[in-house]
Amino acid sequence: MKTGFSIVLAASVMSAPTYANVETSGDAPKWDLVWSDEFDGTELDRKKWKPEKSCWGGGNNERQCYTGRKENIRVENGQLRLIAREERFTGPDRPPEIAAMPNPNTTQPFTSGKIRTRGIASWRYGKIEFRAKPPKGQGTWPAIWMMPEKDHYGPWPLSGEIDILEGVNLGATCTECEGTVGENRMLSAIHFGDKPPKNTHIHKRVAPQNLALPSDDFHIWTFEWGMGLMRFYLDGRQYWEVTADQLYTGSPKAKGNPVAPFDQPFYLMANLAIGGKLSEDSNDKGIVMDSIPAEFLIDWIRIYQCADDRETGLACMQGVKGED
Repeated sequence: MKTGFSIVLAASVMSAPTYANVETSGDAPKWDLVWSDEFDGTELDRKKWKPEKSCWGGGNNERQCYTGRKENIRVENGQLRLIAREERFTGPDRPPEIAAMPNPNTTQPFTSGKIRTRGIASWRYGKIEFRAKPPKGQGTWPAIWMMPEKDHYGPWPLSGEIDILEGVNLGATCTECEGTVGENRMLSAIHFGDKPPKNTHIHKRVAPQNLALPSDDFHIWTFEWGMGLMRFYLDGRQYWEVTADQLYTGSPKAKGNPVAPFDQPFYLMANLAIGGKLSEDSNDKGIVMDSIPAEFLIDWIRIYQCADDRETGLACMQGVKGED
């Protein structure tokens, strides 16, 4: 690892913690800010992020090439702008860590932006918080998510995946949504299990409390992650809790470890995809070209770790279980 913020301690607890005993008080440990990007400059901070350059579609048949160009990634007016454009583009098929040798070129009908902390910074346990405004439109798919820095338990999904924010087709037709504005639900998901096709995931959808479109304004997402416990919040309201007994990995390395695979350092990503199976198969189907160009705006991202409990992170997490 190339950062002092990476936590690489191996899990030593062989039984899952009892969350009811994890309480906070006025004297309880507090979250320490260990990493942040306020996007106050005029260029992407390359000491914190690397743009991904790939055209393979993320394994989901997405339609974009990710580039490092200013046409797709900008920092302006205190915000990160990930911009999807309609333009035919040819670039490397896959990112380096999963590329063939030699890496072939692939052509896509759209370009967009994706940035990662992979190889720069990763974290095990903590609080990830950000203020963002996702785009609307059938075919848009913004995300902020986490992947393991190293495949300790094996290739995807044996080592896990944490999707904090996904916006799929915001504003498109939705017969299941509350309110009258169309698709107003954001998605959070966790991927795990055994090698495909034995992989699995769990997910939760959430709309803003006023049932407006998330694309109408900025919102704050918070993800708290401790040993065997994850909690998700939108604008301070908890909407999902996941415990270790809901997750597993098919890796033989996890034998006797009830919190695997989510006990290793994960890095952070932000991207704006266009199309893909989840997006194109949902709501109004396909890609509506009026949605392009689209912009995913991120005001800031901040990462905290528990000051006196970096090994589990649980001391900073409230013990009262939130409502579903």
